[in-house]
Amino acid sequence: MAGMLWSVAPARAASSSPAEKGAQIYCYMRSSGNDHIVSWEASYSLIKRQGSGLFKTSPKHAAVMITEAVVEDPTSFPDCGKYLGDLFGGSQRVTESPTSSTRTSESKETSNWDADERYSY
Repeated sequence: MAGMLWSVAPARAASSSPAEKGAQIYCYMRSSGNDHIVSWEASYSLIKRQGSGLFKTSPKHAAVMITEAVVEDPTSFPDCGKYLGDLFGGSQRVTESPTSSTRTSESKETSNWDADERYSY
């Protein structure tokens, strides 16, 4: 059959971008009970290793890449939206004091890790 074109659809895993793979790792680890730091380090390591650019992907850019992947396809990352704030320093929550109208900040996670070092490399 001359002139016939064959089309082969690529497998999803083969066409997944580093951002999608990083989001899969981050979201899976968080939903499995791991804290932000461990999940972030695993996903960022994959993004850095699989990046095809001339320059290394910055941590801030990797956080944006993960966020974009989750927002673009939320059904692939169910319940992951609640963890995205932690990629941008959202491990602090604001609560109302039951005895007053003043607001206080409490840490969700306890760690010796300095938030200013979140994206140092």
